[in-house]
Amino acid sequence: MSAEATNPATPGPVVPAAPRRRSRPRIDLRRLGRAALLGPASRGRLPDAIGHVVESHRFHHPDADLEPLRRAYVLAESSHRGQMRKSGEPYITHPLAVTLILAELGAETTTLTASLLHDTVEDTDVTLDQVGDEFGAEVRYLVDGVTKLEKVDYGAAAEPETFRKMLVATGNDVRVMSIKLADRLHNMRTLGVMRPEKQERIAKVTRDVLIPLAERLGVQALKTELEDMVFAILHPEEYAHTRELIVDNASRADDPLAEFADVMRAVLRDADIQAEVLIRPRHFVSLHRTARKRGRLRGSDFGRLLVLVNEDADCYAVLGELHTCMTPVVSEFKDFIAVPKFNLYQSLHTAVARDDGQVAEVLIRTHQMHKVAEAGVVALGNPYAVPPEEQTTPDGERVDPTRPGWLSRLLDWQEAAPDPDTFWSTLREDLAQDREITVFRPDGGALGLPDGATCVDAAYAQYGEDAHACLGARVNGRLATLSTVLRDGDTVQLLMGQDPASEPSREWLEHAHTPAARIAIQRWLAAHPGTESRPAGTHDTDTGPAQPSSDATVPRPAPDAPAPRPGAAITVVDRPDAGVRLAGCCTPVPADEVTGFAVRGGVVTVHRLECAAVERMTEAGRAAVDVRWGDTTECRVTLFAESFGRPHLLADLTEAMALEGAEIVSATVEPPSQQRVRHTYTVQLPDAAHLPTLIRAMRNVPGVYDVGRAHHQAQPF
Repeated sequence: MSAEATNPATPGPVVPAAPRRRSRPRIDLRRLGRAALLGPASRGRLPDAIGHVVESHRFHHPDADLEPLRRAYVLAESSHRGQMRKSGEPYITHPLAVTLILAELGAETTTLTASLLHDTVEDTDVTLDQVGDEFGAEVRYLVDGVTKLEKVDYGAAAEPETFRKMLVATGNDVRVMSIKLADRLHNMRTLGVMRPEKQERIAKVTRDVLIPLAERLGVQALKTELEDMVFAILHPEEYAHTRELIVDNASRADDPLAEFADVMRAVLRDADIQAEVLIRPRHFVSLHRTARKRGRLRGSDFGRLLVLVNEDADCYAVLGELHTCMTPVVSEFKDFIAVPKFNLYQSLHTAVARDDGQVAEVLIRTHQMHKVAEAGVVALGNPYAVPPEEQTTPDGERVDPTRPGWLSRLLDWQEAAPDPDTFWSTLREDLAQDREITVFRPDGGALGLPDGATCVDAAYAQYGEDAHACLGARVNGRLATLSTVLRDGDTVQLLMGQDPASEPSREWLEHAHTPAARIAIQRWLAAHPGTESRPAGTHDTDTGPAQPSSDATVPRPAPDAPAPRPGAAITVVDRPDAGVRLAGCCTPVPADEVTGFAVRGGVVTVHRLECAAVERMTEAGRAAVDVRWGDTTECRVTLFAESFGRPHLLADLTEAMALEGAEIVSATVEPPSQQRVRHTYTVQLPDAAHLPTLIRAMRNVPGVYDVGRAHHQAQPF
């Protein structure tokens, strides 16, 4: 936007504009309005310059009030007067072009008014307050949403922080992003006057951020053109080759797509179905992808057939006739009418084949579906055209009823991004995930997640940072690891622990695909650097018993039950008052031979002598601390159980443990291997003397063939 404004009187190379003044005098809008009119005869009429905008706007909104457009153009033209684009055109041509793009997509009057003014606050002396006074709060909000933050204030963070501000504004009104996309499209159309390195930088940001946003908002008309222009800048050789393919195909004597279209028209005419059959040429990027997928292109690969009907039911009638009278390619059928895409897209997809091997892809949709497929959220009009009492939340926040779920999630995690660089890189990663799935909670609630999300992502989506205490999950009623990739329609029950010292594993980062999960885990690790510095799954030097990821249901203690004191049975010989913690890797119990090692904060971690961690720390030069068992016999111990897989085994095993007075602190059930399952339990016993009885009870459970003390803490998945 502002980068294109130049002073025509400045000789030589274009130089950056001077920083805007902190306090700007209020300008006289009436004076500017009079100066912008072409003379007394034109006062009160629409200026000829916006004739194309008005024509397009009237096509979609015949009864629209054009007075706001006239006043917005008058203000924009007079404010930008004297500014030139780097292409040499008067600057007013840019907001006019942006407004025309939106008018052709069917945007309503408020959006067009804001698009005419979208650069005035950024590049002229017009203020947001003046825009609000003259055109109302909605136009003011939209203009503010697309106004860049100044580099003089934000430095290198100006671009990511501008996008963060714009996304937050989009969360309250999606029309903000509509204006930004149209603005970027026109700037890309005139990018040839820029230096090659600047063209490449702008093209990469467009590719990584704005094109995915256009896809998610369903504005395919803008997305496809942006894709082709980015393709031409970043991959000029492939673009030139694709262009040659299109030119060569245009010179063919025959056109398989036209022949397919004629046959379809005849089929639908005989079936008495009113429909339009159109040929939709593929854009450059789509054709390039098709060529890479199929190798040698056929004539029918250069486009797709679009069938437009009036009613939803007609779509299925067309599908039935085409599949009856032509040869369908069953694997190509997709029903996005019954199950719309997350970006509002609806259509039936199929393909039909001829005897000569030519295959034509067919899209079937209503006229309204086609409008939404092309214009996305722009076609929805004003999201605030509802009764005033329904336009705000109880706290006064603006609410956009069209806001999609992915945008809500983006707004949630962006608040937790610690710095602009993290926000910028995470935003690009998030937008690269272009398919959404829905999973269900046992209570019937739904979670929207990106394709490829795991149980880790579901936990943080449902519980936020409380998901640090997640022990495992059941997917469709079956125990599953937290690394399990979820599929659309799965039911997920997350098993949560109660220990306040619960912590996420660093390995969870490998299975976290959503920004919300990754940022929450990274923030915890940054706040606990000791955990981050040691290998994942080790808990032998500075933590108590770890809370491993678990597939088991853990009995929750009564709210008034006292917290266990793992180290109460141990005394440090030289420092009786020192804090003591039993190591999670070997969980010693009274009568075991033990030794200790001092860790941060003066706490002593106690290990069994045969624990592998003792050998490692001794070799590392760590001095052992003399510890001994006291009078208390309460203990915490980790046991493993090897069993054959069978229904209800987990319930029977945990019931047997509970009957022996064992309180399960954490549990892990590893994925079955050759019908064998390994369970690991950390339990609290009121008396160490009960341990042999507990082990015998566990061994007596049908299907269990071995139970013993764990020498190493199970690795979390």
